Amino acid sequence: MIQRLGELWQHTPLAFWLVVAACAYFAVMAVRLTVIDVQHHLLPNRIVFPSYAVAGVLLLAAAVFGDIGSGTAPGAGGPPEGVLAMPALRIVAGAAILWLFYFILRFAYPPGMGFGDVKLAGVLGMYLGYLGWGHLFAGTFLAFLLGGLWSVALLAARLGTLKSSIPFGPFMLAGTAAAMLLPA
Repeated sequence: MIQRLGELWQHTPLAFWLVVAACAYFAVMAVRLTVIDVQHHLLPNRIVFPSYAVAGVLLLAAAVFGDIGSGTAPGAGGPPEGVLAMPALRIVAGAAILWLFYFILRFAYPPGMGFGDVKLAGVLGMYLGYLGWGHLFAGTFLAFLLGGLWSVALLAARLGTLKSSIPFGPFMLAGTAAAMLLPA
């Protein structure tokens, strides 16, 4: 994300500020959801649902203005790229893919994951999709890696059992945040 911000600042300051606003919103949302999920094992709809609109508008606008400013808009003579490389499409597809992935996990084993995690996955998919397909994979992988390491630590310290329930939202948010810091 930092590399992307540098590129946007040079070519399209408006897109830069839209992405900064999206990142600031992510930080506030992540802290609020982490605290609530740790305390109550709940990811409230009153935070998650508006996040679709806020993140969607900011990231889609940044993608549109970023494409225009960089000269890669359709018909602008930019490098030919496939449809799947279009940032706006990646945002929408990232949300859908991650939501569907978590929905399948929830459907396959309902006690293993709450539906709040499924709903949050779509929002995180927008952020990761904006950055690219590699970031979408990395953020998802890191969420499960961090959650797994935490579970192993709880088992090793005898603070939990194989039946213990842990809030997964904080690991999803941490995995997304870590992937956002990865280079493009």
